[in-house]
Amino acid sequence: MKAAIQLASVSLAVMAFASVAGAQTPAPSAVGAPQTETTGQAPAGNADIVVTGSRITTSGFNAPTPTTVIGEEQIAKNAQPNIFTTIAQLPSLQGSTGAATGTFSTSSGLQGLSSFSLRGLQPIRTLTLLDGQRVVGANVTGVPDISMFPQLLVKRVDVVTGGASASYGSDAVGGVVNFITDTRFEGFKGNILGSITKYGDDETGLVQAAWGKSFLDNRLHVVLSGEYDHEEGVGPGDFGTDLAGSRDWYRATTLMNTGQTNNGLPQFNYRDYAQPYQYARYGLINNGPLQGIAFDQNGTPYNFNYGSGGQPLGNGQVSNCFRGNSFCVGGDLSGAPGSGASLKSALERINGYTRIGYDFADDNEAYVSVNVAQVKTSNQPSPGYNRPSLTVQCANPFLPQLIRDRCATAGITQFSFGTSNGAFPDPRVHTDRRQYRFVGGLKGKFAMAGTDWNYDAYYEHGITISDIRVQDIVLQNRYVAATNAITLNGAIVCADPAARAAGCQPINVFGGFAPSSAALAYVAPHENGPFQHTKLTQDVASLNFSGNPFDLWAGPVSVAFGGEYRREYYRVNADPYGAGVSAISPNSEDYPADPLLNSAQGSNWAAGNYKNGHGKYDVWEGYLEVDLPLINSDSMGRANLNGAARVTHYSTSGTVWTWKVGGTWDTPLDGIRLRAVTSRDVRAPNLSELFAAPTVTTLPNFNDPFRNQAVQVFQNTIGNTNLKPEVARNTELGIVLSRPSWLPGLSLSFDYYNIKLNGVVSTLSADQIVRFCFEGNQAFCGGFQLDGAQGTNFVNVQPFNLASWKTSGFDIEASYQWQQPLGLPGSFTVRALGTHIRKFIVNAGIAGVDPVDQAGANNGNTPDWKWLAVQTYDSGRFSLTVQERWISDGTFGNQYVVCQSSCPTSTTNHPTIDYNKMKGAFYVDIGATFKIGDSLTIYGKVDNLFDKDPVPAPQTNTGLDINPALYDTLGRIYRAGIRFNF
Repeated sequence: MKAAIQLASVSLAVMAFASVAGAQTPAPSAVGAPQTETTGQAPAGNADIVVTGSRITTSGFNAPTPTTVIGEEQIAKNAQPNIFTTIAQLPSLQGSTGAATGTFSTSSGLQGLSSFSLRGLQPIRTLTLLDGQRVVGANVTGVPDISMFPQLLVKRVDVVTGGASASYGSDAVGGVVNFITDTRFEGFKGNILGSITKYGDDETGLVQAAWGKSFLDNRLHVVLSGEYDHEEGVGPGDFGTDLAGSRDWYRATTLMNTGQTNNGLPQFNYRDYAQPYQYARYGLINNGPLQGIAFDQNGTPYNFNYGSGGQPLGNGQVSNCFRGNSFCVGGDLSGAPGSGASLKSALERINGYTRIGYDFADDNEAYVSVNVAQVKTSNQPSPGYNRPSLTVQCANPFLPQLIRDRCATAGITQFSFGTSNGAFPDPRVHTDRRQYRFVGGLKGKFAMAGTDWNYDAYYEHGITISDIRVQDIVLQNRYVAATNAITLNGAIVCADPAARAAGCQPINVFGGFAPSSAALAYVAPHENGPFQHTKLTQDVASLNFSGNPFDLWAGPVSVAFGGEYRREYYRVNADPYGAGVSAISPNSEDYPADPLLNSAQGSNWAAGNYKNGHGKYDVWEGYLEVDLPLINSDSMGRANLNGAARVTHYSTSGTVWTWKVGGTWDTPLDGIRLRAVTSRDVRAPNLSELFAAPTVTTLPNFNDPFRNQAVQVFQNTIGNTNLKPEVARNTELGIVLSRPSWLPGLSLSFDYYNIKLNGVVSTLSADQIVRFCFEGNQAFCGGFQLDGAQGTNFVNVQPFNLASWKTSGFDIEASYQWQQPLGLPGSFTVRALGTHIRKFIVNAGIAGVDPVDQAGANNGNTPDWKWLAVQTYDSGRFSLTVQERWISDGTFGNQYVVCQSSCPTSTTNHPTIDYNKMKGAFYVDIGATFKIGDSLTIYGKVDNLFDKDPVPAPQTNTGLDINPALYDTLGRIYRAGIRFNF
């Protein structure tokens, strides 16, 4: 397989995007879009193409909401193993998640989940549909996984860059991404793709096939498809700067915190090669008179090289280093875990789909479809087990005699110790998502009162089963017990007799000595590590009608109306060591009782403490959309007014209204159209926000402002069933020049957008909740208790509708197509799409916290500019395409004040920093296709042709300093494949 994949050395095939101004025309008529070939003849009732910006299906209707349409030929030319990557390259999409994001995480459950984010508003505010229908979520946030869609059957993808809640319901705040499948495909087609990076990793193999045929005089239509995709992923690496696959660009770039705020110097300093000074790969004494003694792989003590010319001060600090986050620069980097995280999760997906439709009358069809898919991923969050504050007894028999003697000389019996546990097995996170989706429906036409009406009714039942397992994560209290060893009857054993009785085996953490299999089984039970089992179900019943009930002076009035019922449910169960139970059964073979573990509250693992939970909600809604033709004349052009309203009742939060008003005007000026739309859109709280599985954290020194004393508090992180829907006001204004007679190959568009989102669901800290109540805000006083006996004090931390976001900017598209350029056969097309974010202001809604404009903060997801440009020559048999992707320069964060000296006082809202520039990126992709006969096409592609390294995205900890949501992190990728269609 590897040898075959490596044959994909050169070539390209990129998409030629077709962006339509919300036109009610199929993708083939979009500017520069090649004709989409289909086989079989659809009945007249299916001739109308619904672009997702509206429910109106009348031929010739122009929706006021901008819609970009990507056809199947453009999808094929982009030559990606997952259609998600092709769509996510659009400039209007910012912050989408995929296999390269979330790889540093252990507990999120989002690893490998491919979901779209329009306008940088996060995936939960983008509504993703399949054939105009909702899809069951792949996670309790409610977002679906694009990897589970029947990708080979996708005819086109409509991307609506504007609010569409009035037409399609909740979550369409940033817009809608609608995948349209070929329900009448006939024949047999397939695709085989292989790819590999320049570094010899992420070996990928994709096999897709689809078959369709009509029976019973073209009344019965059967479509089948299946696909298998295996992506090996990239990583993991090792400690220090030893990144996976011989990549040399990782520099442990960090924002060093001096801890000083008012000395005239910047609080934060941008530096490469950050070294944490609390721990080392095989152990470091980090406090007291022996501070600075480390251990090599053989357990031999040596003086640690701190970097920065640092010297241990005996109090846990190091001279010449950065105390705020305990870093030095340079020195011994061998214990830093950041480089060990996977750059891309390994991913395996299997998808099967079938649709059977029967035309029981002319222009009327009954159908059923079944989609069964499975996606598995795995990633390594970081190597070893970072433990920066372990108390070690000087009598520990594993300690070299030299150190025990030094203890005696110094008059100490114990010391503080930090280690990366470099000899431990590296943890792995495995996810397994299985989806079962069943749809049955009726659609077609009927005549009433002398006019034709369209109808579409369907019922969908979706199930997602998600399992997460973590291997080689330690149980923290067991680890501590195993490291505290003594000599008993001539044998080295665990010091705690209760731990010994429960099976504790001692571990030598002073050097690179791998724990015995028995010790590992006790500290990090491989087979019985953290796990989470989640079941989500979605039921949707929908009925929609559209037609032209009567005519006005400028043409027929178009109407669409309908209703929908939806039920969302989830239940999650986790292992008892993480979730906690009233008592762990002493007879449990997998999870035996252990006095060292907290059986009631759980949270015993170092990471991956999943919890139990469940919840559901129901939604009832109805909508009406009307299109009024206002002008239709040669002198004035053609104009229409479009409006929609939807009423929605949520079982958790009551009733909410959404609406939109907009219009288009095809002016009498040749090829010029104006469009405008304003809307009220909503996002209802999802299952996670409403019914989050509770987690418990102990806060030992919590400040009680009512009594002005420190108390121990249990922080209960829970959902909030009192959340209300987020409400957005979305406005767009645009002008389009489309195929003027004086230059028919030209298309230009400019669209301004402005979104104001209020009641954004966000979470306060325990300290903020209590403080706000103390300051007189009664809304925060019902969720905590501080006057109980020790052990009963608690604070419930839950989300509230606090924050508000404001973002605005504009989209630009330009394209031109030459027929027979320079006398050559075929066509040459150039196209560019760009999005500029003018502002993205996040207001936390918390007193004393200033709003921050995140536009241009490249450490996030909202760069000032994002561009995509494509140049394609297509002779009909041969095509050559060059694509450029560009992200503008930005900052680490716009809250910083840049200064070198004479700095103002550094504050939480506006910290000072010595450098705040984050370079953008420019990528070039190139490739080609060649048709062999009418049925066979070979293709090749090179992504990131010049092997552009990612720009450092500095953290304030030891994480992997990159931003995979914006930057290419894998390097040059070679792809090659073959497609056939019979």
